[in-house]
Amino acid sequence: MEALDHRQRAERIERSIAKCGDADHEMKIEGAMLAGTHWVNFILHRMGVTKGDLDVMHSYMLTVNELRKYSVADAEMMAAIAEIEDIRPAHVRGNVPGGPAAAKRALELLATLRAKAHKLSV
Repeated sequence: MEALDHRQRAERIERSIAKCGDADHEMKIEGAMLAGTHWVNFILHRMGVTKGDLDVMHSYMLTVNELRKYSVADAEMMAAIAEIEDIRPAHVRGNVPGGPAAAKRALELLATLRAKAHKLSV
């Protein structure tokens, strides 16, 4: 998928997240992960680190060498998506207390990724 496709999908997912209410913490976290992954791919493609035929699906599925390479390109970006992915299992698939706070944190991390992407959009 090309960078522009990732951007459009991330933006569409974020518009859907905006429709969620306070009780929809699971959807906010899931959406943050999906949109965040598209922003990561947009950033990596725009930086020339990856091409359109190579997309990151989950940070935990990367090889050690891929994770190092992408972290060298932007460590904050990789830390943000990894943290969103770490939040997800307990609050989307589990019943750990603190879902609304976890969703708030996931959306903060998503905002970090969006801001990084927008800097590369100019």
